[in-house]
Amino acid sequence: MKRRDFISATAGIAAGTSLIANPVGAAITQQNKKRVVLVGTGSRGTSFWGKRIVDNYSDIVTFVGLCDINPGRLELAKKYMGIDCPVFTDFDQMIDQTKPELIIVTTMDSNHDEFIIKGLEYGVDVLTEKPLTTDEVKCQAILDAEKRTGKKCIVGFNVRYATLPTALKEFLITDPVGKITSVDFHWYLNTYHGASYFRRWHGEKDKGGTLLVHKATHHFDMLNWLVDSDPVEITAYGDLEHYGKNNSFRGANCRNCAYTDKCNFYWDITQDKRSMELYVANEKYDGYIRDNCLWRDEIDIYDKMSLQIKYANNIIANYSLTTYSPYERWRIAFNGKNGRVESWTGIPWRAQEKINQAGLHAAEMNQENRGSVDYDEIMVMNNFNPEYKIIKVESARGGHGGGDARLQDKIFRYPDMPDPLNHAAGTREGAMSCLIGIAARISIEENRPVRIEDLVDLNSHPFI
Repeated sequence: MKRRDFISATAGIAAGTSLIANPVGAAITQQNKKRVVLVGTGSRGTSFWGKRIVDNYSDIVTFVGLCDINPGRLELAKKYMGIDCPVFTDFDQMIDQTKPELIIVTTMDSNHDEFIIKGLEYGVDVLTEKPLTTDEVKCQAILDAEKRTGKKCIVGFNVRYATLPTALKEFLITDPVGKITSVDFHWYLNTYHGASYFRRWHGEKDKGGTLLVHKATHHFDMLNWLVDSDPVEITAYGDLEHYGKNNSFRGANCRNCAYTDKCNFYWDITQDKRSMELYVANEKYDGYIRDNCLWRDEIDIYDKMSLQIKYANNIIANYSLTTYSPYERWRIAFNGKNGRVESWTGIPWRAQEKINQAGLHAAEMNQENRGSVDYDEIMVMNNFNPEYKIIKVESARGGHGGGDARLQDKIFRYPDMPDPLNHAAGTREGAMSCLIGIAARISIEENRPVRIEDLVDLNSHPFI
């Protein structure tokens, strides 16, 4: 749909949630439960794509197999998820014995392509955690496999389902400030959440592709969706100048460190029951240390990143990611020929409240708290009118602003529900988002602009 054509079909712009509510009667009665397997039984896999599905969709979904290289995590996953199904350390054996209808991939990012492609070639649809993959060669192989097999891959982008991004999408459709020409987009990770990536495998480029791919693919997907266009060219800058080798001291890990009294980033994993059971108790199987020192020399990703994205519709977006901010959340502004639309979430002086940043991230990820508790805001200003308008958007806490629940409802309970805002994301959306990060990484390493069409064989970028 063109922007203006859509206006007559929608209402409730200010609320921003009318088009993602579950429609009465949208569910299709299923005679049999969908047979699902999960590969990758870490925290994300066993919680968001595991226990949460068991708790909310057991009437229509059943897990018939779990797969991981770590046998200890496999057994814990069964107990934590509350299921009783076979477990496997061999993916092919699991598929052959369980005959699933859907494969959920939540392994290390660098391994997504292996299980996505195998799954598609087995004739099974695949649902993968973001990012789709970590480099352009793997991305092309996934695109080729989907085309070759005729099966589909869904990417679990939940941020675009959240109330505020949805309200922004609905509002921008009305062209409130004329043609959008540029976007300012800045994301801030606090010293609790941001630092956590550098303790984990995400801190190593060959495993997560840098945070430009692992983390920012969320952000790039939301941006692509909001501006209704494909990225064409990326120029980026980035460096590692805070974490990793930049500190004067380091330890083996937080549990075995002589500097706990002087390190502001010390994390006592022994106080986290879930992490102790999931990771520490199972280190003996694969050697993965969850509370690694974030000053270790092996860290080779960027902790500050900035890039410029040129889109096919000639919008230019400026994006930055900060990994050691005193607060957590984001702000975005759309510059149009007739004015400016701004929005933000979690900015402390905007909220006029003190925020415990560790608690904030925990509350955001809490899948139990699905109620609306607050309002986000969208500000609109005309170029030649000093007055501005604030639109209140009812927000939902718990699971990325309510996006987690809506994403899973769309995938499992209401797959055929109307999707006028195109919330659902497949391989093209997954590719376009991760390719921005991949292109940005290449741009930083080679000090040059990088064009998306030089990385993979996708259709020409449409002017939407």
